[in-house]
Amino acid sequence: MFDKIDELCVNATRVLSVEAIQQAKSGHPGLPLGAAPMAYVLWSRFLNVNPATSRKWINRDRFVLSAGHGSALLYSLLHLSGYDVSIKDLKNFRQLNSKTPGHPEVNHTDGVEATTGPLGQGVAMATGMAMAEAHLAAQYNREGFPIIDHYTYALCGDGDLMEGISQEAISLAGQLKLGKLIFLYDSNDISLDGPLCKANTESAKERFEASNWHYVRVENGNDLEEIAQAIEVAKAETTKPSLIEIKTTIGFGAPNEGTNKVHGAPLGEEGIESLKERLNYPYPEFTVPEEVQRRYYETIGVRGAELEQKWNELFDGYQAHYPDLAKELIAGFKNEVPFDLTEKLPHYSVEDDAKASRVTSQNAIQTLSKEIPSFWGGSADLSASNNTMAKAEEDFEAGNYSGRNIWFGVREFGMAAMMNGIALHGGTKVYGGTFFVFVDYLRPAIRLAALQGCPVTYVLTHDSIAVGEDGPTHEPIEQLASLRAMPNLNVIRPADGNETSAAWEIAVRSENRPTALVLSRQNLPVIAGTEEKAFTEVKKGAYVVSPAQKEEADGIFIATGSEVNLALQAQAMLREEGIDYSVVSMPSMNLFEEQSLEYKESVLPSHITKRISIEMGSTFGWERYVGSNGRMIGIDRFGASGKGNEVLKEFGFTPEEVVAIAKQLEK
Repeated sequence: MFDKIDELCVNATRVLSVEAIQQAKSGHPGLPLGAAPMAYVLWSRFLNVNPATSRKWINRDRFVLSAGHGSALLYSLLHLSGYDVSIKDLKNFRQLNSKTPGHPEVNHTDGVEATTGPLGQGVAMATGMAMAEAHLAAQYNREGFPIIDHYTYALCGDGDLMEGISQEAISLAGQLKLGKLIFLYDSNDISLDGPLCKANTESAKERFEASNWHYVRVENGNDLEEIAQAIEVAKAETTKPSLIEIKTTIGFGAPNEGTNKVHGAPLGEEGIESLKERLNYPYPEFTVPEEVQRRYYETIGVRGAELEQKWNELFDGYQAHYPDLAKELIAGFKNEVPFDLTEKLPHYSVEDDAKASRVTSQNAIQTLSKEIPSFWGGSADLSASNNTMAKAEEDFEAGNYSGRNIWFGVREFGMAAMMNGIALHGGTKVYGGTFFVFVDYLRPAIRLAALQGCPVTYVLTHDSIAVGEDGPTHEPIEQLASLRAMPNLNVIRPADGNETSAAWEIAVRSENRPTALVLSRQNLPVIAGTEEKAFTEVKKGAYVVSPAQKEEADGIFIATGSEVNLALQAQAMLREEGIDYSVVSMPSMNLFEEQSLEYKESVLPSHITKRISIEMGSTFGWERYVGSNGRMIGIDRFGASGKGNEVLKEFGFTPEEVVAIAKQLEK
């Protein structure tokens, strides 16, 4: 039963939140005031976490505030629960370099599980976390040792559920029957601009039940007992994820409660005084009553410490009985690859047949799946084209959560966001595939992966106009330049099978950076020297793959992907006419930029100004490498539909055209 102290705890959470917002003179008080009761019930009675160890306890429950604009509520909960968020931090809400930024940021604020704010993505990340929990439980739990056994909760709002990505995640979660995924829906019928009915009148019950979810409704969002009973009912349903729709009043207790006016503006001093009077909360600014602090500590801190201690004892027994499995699991959560991959990944010689990099990527995936138990992934319904299936593994699906091939369906955005949730949960290395041109569907989730430091891998195939007959809609042009502009993202476009294997090693060894592998559909011959050089040089971003024969090169070709072989053909033709160029393979601009000035000078000597970049994409960004005296061979218009070879010729990607441009520099 809940008592008066619990009611006081709810109001303390509300008031702390709006006081932080008032101090900052910006923020969103509507959600904290309306959703504080459901958050308090969840945290005090159901959420199994230990603030003293924060995210170190791998079997803790996960809580995602998908409606990240309500961050003040989360920060108040974290402070009151005993995380490393002080009253001073609350007073510094939204200030530069504070622990309490405008939207929650993982790895920045103690206790935050995911960076949220872009609506809908928290819903998908929570789904990914539940997928990871189910997968790890199936892989590692043994009779008497349920070492992975926890819930994922998300608090979402009307805006979250209007975003298209929410349906992508909801649909897959229902298909997978993720019984340990529970959403608390802050259903207040108000969006930022005004009444929700102006834009959305669908039935949440019918929508979620149609997607194979369990639905529960709470009529009074201030009734703590009703909320608690709903969560109990949701936890009892083990074969479906659950949505608890909780009817609330946005900005409850504030002068403009129930309207969009209280969504995203401070209440003002008078508004806060009115709120405190309404709530019968007579305490000074930023004051937490002693009984509130004690109740939070007892219900969350003490309980969480006891639960983690019991789990530690359970895991000690598990290690004794299953030492190898325990070692694997620990390595997965440490994101470790405890052995050398260079010799294990496929190597190719110039005598081997030409293969598309999507095919050599497939070969790498087979090796990695065999060698790394935590490695799994799939594709957005393009596995036959992306070549992402691990042939020796089974499918991850309801009834077989130990499977390692994920069927994401035609849900590119949802796939990428769920991958973020999987990575944030920890314990596995996940990848996902689609056509490169569809990176535009993934982009917001790629950005959040980079921002959160999620070491996920994107398998992006069909990388250029060489796609041919599918035409401009499926031929990437600006995508490379746009991804290269994103901070903290490895973008690697390998030139052959050896560079592809080396790129995969970089991806799976990454600890805090996502990797985009940009791969071809057309066959790529193995380049002389890459079998010896790729594993040491690709990680440097660029290297001289074919030096000039003269002591001093006449010029430099800089190319990526399939165009490296084109540069080599042009190099050979020019040599017949006494012009000697070196060829630089630059699979990754961002990795090259991280090298020393000395190394960069060794690859691109500054005194050699005759430089030509060759890449089947936008020329944007290449000017930094070719300089004012160089030339850029690229594509600054959309593609064309036709046979691949004919399209390449149409756009000038032939050895003869490259040679002609090089000769122009000789004049």
